[in-house]
Amino acid sequence: MAITGKSETTKGPLRLGMVGGGSDAFIGGVHRIASRLDGRFALVAGALSSTPERARESGRALGLDDDRIYDDFKQMAIREARLKNGIDAVAIVTPNHVHYSAAREFLKRGIHVICDKPLTSTLADAKKLVKAADDSDALFILTHNYTGYPMIRQAREMIANGDIGLIRVVQVEYAQDWLTEEQSNKQAEWRTDPARSGAGGSTGDIGTHAFNLASFVSGLSLESLSADLQAFVPGRPVDDNAHVMMRFAGGARGMLWCSQVAPGNENGLRLRIYGDKGGLEWEQENPNYLWFTPFGEPKRLITRGGAGAGEAAARASRIPPGHPEGYLEGFAMIYSEAASAIQAHKSGEPIPQDVVFPTVADGLLGVQFIDACVRSSARNAAWVSLD
Repeated sequence: MAITGKSETTKGPLRLGMVGGGSDAFIGGVHRIASRLDGRFALVAGALSSTPERARESGRALGLDDDRIYDDFKQMAIREARLKNGIDAVAIVTPNHVHYSAAREFLKRGIHVICDKPLTSTLADAKKLVKAADDSDALFILTHNYTGYPMIRQAREMIANGDIGLIRVVQVEYAQDWLTEEQSNKQAEWRTDPARSGAGGSTGDIGTHAFNLASFVSGLSLESLSADLQAFVPGRPVDDNAHVMMRFAGGARGMLWCSQVAPGNENGLRLRIYGDKGGLEWEQENPNYLWFTPFGEPKRLITRGGAGAGEAAARASRIPPGHPEGYLEGFAMIYSEAASAIQAHKSGEPIPQDVVFPTVADGLLGVQFIDACVRSSARNAAWVSLD
């Protein structure tokens, strides 16, 4: 049975809690910046580390009151649900293997969840988390932050409007070089440990971003894939490079490359989609530009805030044309959409149609994608369907 959360409307910013993401954690810092960029959230509580001493240190460093700093997420969920001024939502920014157990505790108490990707470390946990979200009255938002970029919203709108016609080809890649050699830092350690990251290495860490972005923009559903996964660094138990061919419903074909052993690539996320009437090209390191090529005509550059940009891009933009807007703002867009959805939910109103964010269903697709890649590669790149 669904559990209804607090019914009163929050005055001012929504109250946010955080699980994981201590004061020295990169992604925790990104979430905190993103959550407050538009003034929609205020961090008031946290269980910021699996070690109580570090959780206390981080909470105090971030200015939290001592009685809102918790040793573990279950204790936090129980007490915050009982407080009159308890948190409205929780951000879960732990390693992947903690996502399910943490999210479940807050969902069953009616507290909205904003969770980092991928959804979980295993397919079994992903399915259980979908059920927990379905059984709860609370919302579940997954932070595939690249879906928040203005020109990604522009590309999605153009495809939905038929500007490139029937989609034929989807090419997406996400290349990095930071794991080219064995690393001993905290971020590398858990991302290359299948007990914490899951069976997918680069496929789980960045491949899911690429897959989600291609699906979000194109609107296509993946039917089957053929994956060739490699662990090039000796002794690495998860993949650090993957080539994936994809077949979509309706006949479109795609290719996804993700790699964390590609020297010269810092954060090379790139998307190209081609239809029978034209094509679109976008890259994350130049996010304010979208190239549109109508078939038989010269390329056209659409800029964020420029004459060719539409309503979807305008909604996701904060500053005038020509001023760079990127990673943190894209991340903040997910938090802003989450705030709009949560406020509507608290008021008993439907979520506005123009509010868009990745859901628990998108998260399940991401974990199914990882699982299919691992299964396919184990069978010498055999074609497999999603679970």
